[in-house]
Amino acid sequence: MEWLTIGVFARACRLSPKALRLYDELELLRPARVDPETGYRYYTPAQLEQARLVAWLRRLGMPLARIRTVCALPPAAAAVEIRAYWAQVETDTAVRRDLAAFLVEELTAAPRKDTTVLELRYSAHSDPGLVRPANQDTAYAGARLLAVADGYGPAGAPASSAAVAALRFLDTGELPGGNVLNLLADAVHGATEAVRDVAAGNDENGTTLTALLWTGSRLALVHIGDSRAYLLRGGALFRITHDHTVVQSLIDEGRLTAEEAVTHPRRALLLKALTTGTPDLRLHDAEPGDRYLLCSDGLCAVVPDATIRDLLTASPAPEAAVHSLVAGANAAGGPDNVSCVVADVVETAP
Repeated sequence: MEWLTIGVFARACRLSPKALRLYDELELLRPARVDPETGYRYYTPAQLEQARLVAWLRRLGMPLARIRTVCALPPAAAAVEIRAYWAQVETDTAVRRDLAAFLVEELTAAPRKDTTVLELRYSAHSDPGLVRPANQDTAYAGARLLAVADGYGPAGAPASSAAVAALRFLDTGELPGGNVLNLLADAVHGATEAVRDVAAGNDENGTTLTALLWTGSRLALVHIGDSRAYLLRGGALFRITHDHTVVQSLIDEGRLTAEEAVTHPRRALLLKALTTGTPDLRLHDAEPGDRYLLCSDGLCAVVPDATIRDLLTASPAPEAAVHSLVAGANAAGGPDNVSCVVADVVETAP
């Protein structure tokens, strides 16, 4: 039998030796022979076809787990699986294209001189889910302030409650003059100190925070952690926050696909929380008909974005929407606390 060293085989199939060693460990592409004394891997020419298929599928961006499935199928069934995968890629790409267009429009649009009077119609709902013994989430919705916080650690519930409570003064009376982002940043600093007081020096305690402050025509966003904010506009759903998690950083670096992230063992590990990092702050112009969703990861970790969009679209009022979303999370197993805030931007008489 003709034996090919790992170097020769790598050049022939256009996979690196490092990749071949990884695929051996994952039992995706095992060598035909391993020398018992040296540990050298040897392959046969007959394995080149499968190796090239693996290389091509990786160039498509297909996750390794799905490549294993494709390689185990006969050619016709494998072709069907590849076609289905690529259809999903095109769907996901279309969503990202719409988000890119939205962001470009928002960043380049000239300041508007609206005479339309806008206000928020809103609702909030928090649920412990079906597995956790207690609810460590806090959700709040008011005429100006929308907020979701997801606490963690032994004092997670007091931490999330303290963070939101420290912001609630923004929901009463007139907002003071000055830059609204500076105002929000100062309020978040107070929330951070409140959470530190609750945590009492224990780094195991903390909370995420995602909040929107309504100014009458714009929304100021503060975000840190893995709770999320979405915008439903014109039937399309856009995520307007970026997760501060280990898994998201791996996706950003190209070391992990979004599909692989769903089952990653460290998907809930935070890179930043309210007391351990600097929050994101920015402004969003609002339009009549916009619907905003703030949620803890108890929703988005188990309910796909496409389903979230369908549930938001199907619910005529914010109160119905939040209950529908929480029910959707629980129908998916309810493994975590789930909190949702939904707010609609509506026109009112001047």
